[in-house]
Amino acid sequence: MTKKILKKSDASQSQKSTMAELIDKVKIKVPKVGELVKGKVLDMGKNALYLDLGIIGTGVVLGREMKDGLGVVDNLRKGDKVEATVIELENEDGYMELSLREAGYEKIWDELKRKKEENEIVSTKILAANRGGLMVEINGITGFLPVSQLSNENYPRVEDGDKNKILQLLSRFVDQTMDVRVIDVNQEEEKLIVSQKATLSEKEEAEIKKFKIGDVIQGTISGIVDFGAFVKFAPTGRKQGETDPKDMLEGLVHISELAWQLIENPRDIIKVGEKVKCKIIGMDNNRISLSIRALKKDPWSAVAGKYKVGDIIKGTVTKFNPFGAFVQLDQDIHGLAHISELNRFSKGRNIEEVLKTGEKYEFKILSIEPKNHRMGLAPLDKKEKTKKTKKTKKNESPNLKSKKNKPVKPVNKKG
Repeated sequence: MTKKILKKSDASQSQKSTMAELIDKVKIKVPKVGELVKGKVLDMGKNALYLDLGIIGTGVVLGREMKDGLGVVDNLRKGDKVEATVIELENEDGYMELSLREAGYEKIWDELKRKKEENEIVSTKILAANRGGLMVEINGITGFLPVSQLSNENYPRVEDGDKNKILQLLSRFVDQTMDVRVIDVNQEEEKLIVSQKATLSEKEEAEIKKFKIGDVIQGTISGIVDFGAFVKFAPTGRKQGETDPKDMLEGLVHISELAWQLIENPRDIIKVGEKVKCKIIGMDNNRISLSIRALKKDPWSAVAGKYKVGDIIKGTVTKFNPFGAFVQLDQDIHGLAHISELNRFSKGRNIEEVLKTGEKYEFKILSIEPKNHRMGLAPLDKKEKTKKTKKTKKNESPNLKSKKNKPVKPVNKKG
């Protein structure tokens, strides 16, 4: 019997073939940066979490990358399985560096969307304050609580509207916790807006729902801000003086709804503590919009009897804006001299050097739109003023003129 002797080269080739088969069977796949990997918790501390990634090796999650925004780390124990995102294939210590924060990013935004859809009340810590509102954090995402979304109780009511004073009042909330509801969430823009005002009690919501648009309420001015005034009023069927202050409802009269005339500063026409009658003109997400001017006669309804297109009138320039100059004709009626008319009048000069706020000038009425509360004006230039003067002289009474130039007959006296 003849024995088959394998050559050394054949043996070597056989070994390679066997190894290739093993490698092919195991199919080791090295993850790329940004991909998710699953691991088992080996060890964890305050600033590091070690994961067994199997044949790939050991992964580590360091520092801020442990904060996933959903509190997963707080509940982890040795042996637990967890998903993480690869942020570095091998760091200087030989570990694959991972992130729980990035792995949970999608889940965080999904959770925020759920909170909004389900109208869930969330307790959040106030991180910082600025003149526009408060910075908050929910599930590791920084959000914004606008001043307008603070509860009536916490709204900063500064009489003179001083921005620094408002910031001081808002700063007192820093490091405090506040109950809010998510009212706007956009992952693409990384925008998160919350509201404290939206966390009204069921009792307060029920009281508000008893009112409807068109109702008239009696109330008291409880605060004045640059954009309007707050009015406190009693719930349906109760008198203001006999109602607990905590049970009082509150609405906002926007600056445009305080009066028919153009208003620069609400404090010029209304005071805190003043009793007012208002009409409910809007109800949106438990926000009540009120109007004082809606209960007063619209002065524009009688404007046709006072002014006509082509009239030359005197008016006071009250302010300039990109569209032109506002001109006050009487207590309630304002007109607009469009920028195109102002440029024609100024002939290349700075319009604010030609017309001064607080000064009276002559204007020609170009258009009147009572329904839209609009009046178009044009300032009179020298040529138009000359025409006006000549027309006035021409219209003088001829009889009066003849009497003035008629020679006086001598009076004959007898005797």
